[in-house]
Amino acid sequence: MVQPRYITDIDQITQIPKEEREKLKAITDKFVFRVNDYYLGLIDWEDPEDPIKKLVIPNTNELADYGRWDASDEDTNYVVPGCQHKYTTTALLICSEVCGAYCRYCFRKRLFRNDVKEAMIDVEPGIKYISEHPEINNVLLTGGDPLILAARRLDMIFERLREIDHVKIIRVGSKLPVFNPMRIYEDKELLDVISKHSKNDKRIYIMAHVNHPREITKEAYKGFQALHDAGAIVVNQTPVLKGINDDPEVLGELMDKLSWAGVTPYYFFINRPVRGNEDFVLTLEEAYNIVEEAKAKTSGLGKRVRLSMSHTAGKVEILAIEDGKAYLKFHQARDGDYGRFMVLDCPKDAAWFDDLPGNEQFWTPPQKKVEEVVSVNEMSDIPEKHRRRRSPALK
Repeated sequence: MVQPRYITDIDQITQIPKEEREKLKAITDKFVFRVNDYYLGLIDWEDPEDPIKKLVIPNTNELADYGRWDASDEDTNYVVPGCQHKYTTTALLICSEVCGAYCRYCFRKRLFRNDVKEAMIDVEPGIKYISEHPEINNVLLTGGDPLILAARRLDMIFERLREIDHVKIIRVGSKLPVFNPMRIYEDKELLDVISKHSKNDKRIYIMAHVNHPREITKEAYKGFQALHDAGAIVVNQTPVLKGINDDPEVLGELMDKLSWAGVTPYYFFINRPVRGNEDFVLTLEEAYNIVEEAKAKTSGLGKRVRLSMSHTAGKVEILAIEDGKAYLKFHQARDGDYGRFMVLDCPKDAAWFDDLPGNEQFWTPPQKKVEEVVSVNEMSDIPEKHRRRRSPALK
């Protein structure tokens, strides 16, 4: 099985001028860098505004004083180390700290700090918690990218979850279908594991992260088909990102290509105000208008997508922004306020729920439940230099 070569040293990317590479080293010292030669091959190096390049090549504004490391206060969602339980029916297992490549907009950049340990090799405490909470009927494996894990390790995690009768759906968050589709369609062991555990009444869902239609290559189509053939359901979610997909034509094409491939457009997200993400920020009004124009260009299958903010309080769906007002509802809610409708003033520069005057009346800041989980927002802005040893299971 021929796999792409992974690159973690910016100096190895000679398409970037040497002088620019030197400037970018200050960023790769703070935020980890990783990409592969397959994905680099999708970049048009003649275009300084190439969206694929912006997705994985660092930008100097990552050092700007913008955002928080944990913008949605995920530290308050942990119930045991490695397991989050924010919404009643859904639990998250943070089971990988490695990705096929590192997106520069990533909302979990904190996981890739040298001095943070949230992803757990040992998933048993999380599985025990899930087994004791019958209200949890679906579990999301995330990180990091779980499809980076060895097939035998995924088999073990799936096996343990399938022993819990009330867990009906297993979800796997992954960008590998476009970062490294060969990992999927050339790995029979991985596909056999998915096929083994994705049953007629208990499906495995792959929550793909496709941000731009140019990522959907013939290899990506082959990867989607292999997942479908293995019995998985594939859906897609992407933030709406300035300079990458903030164009109705691009988003419309993305929805069409996904629908044609049998991949459901599931969520458009507002970019979270995370440390280093300033270059990708759109206002709420800009994002809403782009999405609505894009939806007008696609079929009803594409229009199934929802635009929302993954806020501390819950998934806040944007229903409309008109005449200086934001019309919102809780699509998911930490406090059980599912479906609550909200109308708030929407300043022109508002880019997050917190920017809307009066938002405080609709939610209460949560408290941490697990002291062992660090609150990265309280740590130094500059990660410690030393590298911790990485477990062979995560390589």
